[in-house]
Amino acid sequence: MTSKLTLALVATGLAAITAAVPARAQGPACGGDLGSFLNGVKAEAVAKGISPDVADRALRNASIDNKVLSRDRAQGVFRQTFLEFSQRSVSGNRMQVGTKRMQQYADTFARAEAEYGVPAPVITAFWGLETDFGAVQGDFNTMNALVTLAHDCRRPELFRPQLLAAIEMVSHDDLDPARTTGAWAGEIGQVQMLPEDIIEYGVDGDGDGHVTLKTSSEDAIMTAANFIRSLGWRAGEPWLAEVSVPSGQFPYEKSGLGQGMTVNDWTALGVTFRNGAPTSQNLPADLLLPQGRGGPAFLAFQNFGIYLEWNQSFIYTVSAAYFATRLGGAQRYDAGNPAQGLGDAAMKQLQEKLAARGHDVGDIDGILGAGTRAATRAEQLRLGLPADGWPTAELLNRL
Repeated sequence: MTSKLTLALVATGLAAITAAVPARAQGPACGGDLGSFLNGVKAEAVAKGISPDVADRALRNASIDNKVLSRDRAQGVFRQTFLEFSQRSVSGNRMQVGTKRMQQYADTFARAEAEYGVPAPVITAFWGLETDFGAVQGDFNTMNALVTLAHDCRRPELFRPQLLAAIEMVSHDDLDPARTTGAWAGEIGQVQMLPEDIIEYGVDGDGDGHVTLKTSSEDAIMTAANFIRSLGWRAGEPWLAEVSVPSGQFPYEKSGLGQGMTVNDWTALGVTFRNGAPTSQNLPADLLLPQGRGGPAFLAFQNFGIYLEWNQSFIYTVSAAYFATRLGGAQRYDAGNPAQGLGDAAMKQLQEKLAARGHDVGDIDGILGAGTRAATRAEQLRLGLPADGWPTAELLNRL
């Protein structure tokens, strides 16, 4: 999945990774003759302290994988609604398997929470959504995938550091250049982590002296907890809670991220919790209406920001956070009766009209992203419509 942790989710870019190609890298930074490129990578690895023999072994049989380039060029877009994606991804089977995994690895999860403050449902939800608890980890040769993407001149500053980190993993005997496989963008293991993150946050959860996220669930659980903590997880605090919004007049324009409201503010407006309120009424909380005022409603707390660090897709993150609440004992959401959304062509038409009015909606791509939601909310408010950020045919017609 696309994020600082994973790069493969269709819908998002790769902005979470910020490492740059060293200014003095030997050989071409990207492109050109593959042999010359690999010689430059080997020289850079040796300069970082990797032995020449290891660098040579790691890259000896490396080749360009055109299937990787095809996947990279053909990344799809996230066009499903929240109800569509969440109902498919948070299935009854995933709930059952996730519950069993939390019981099976109860001791490991307890240690993860004690050391890193991250509860079992949060880790388990990511584990399930990323790889179906390790069942679907990808079959691309990891070294070839990273060589391909680092050699390709589209985003070498993102992938060359990952290639160098993979070579370092070879030196630790944590990656076999011939046999290690994963996702097309270089993610490895049951929670789909990139080599740099494995090196920095990897934890030997089973005590065998190695961090093997492909085969060791204990390693995957502890490493995921360590990584999530590094993103700023606040131990003991909630991440998402389903709520009910009162019917009739309601300030929907206060919904969305970053509105500066607290739990106390929302309860004063008549918002109620369906699965029990948090102990502190002063917690900052944002009202999320992924399909407008007619659909499910959630309060997102500061820990929800960690989900956005993991993946920048709004639909994925709300679904992952909701999945974690279900694993933690929450009831299934009230799906409500949301208004019909816009199709691809109509959404593009709406974006064009919003852009013409000076709103920054990003690309005219038919995707309901953060910019389009904010612009929709602003125009709904201007036109006297409930400003819930959910584009409808009525809004399009009014514009």
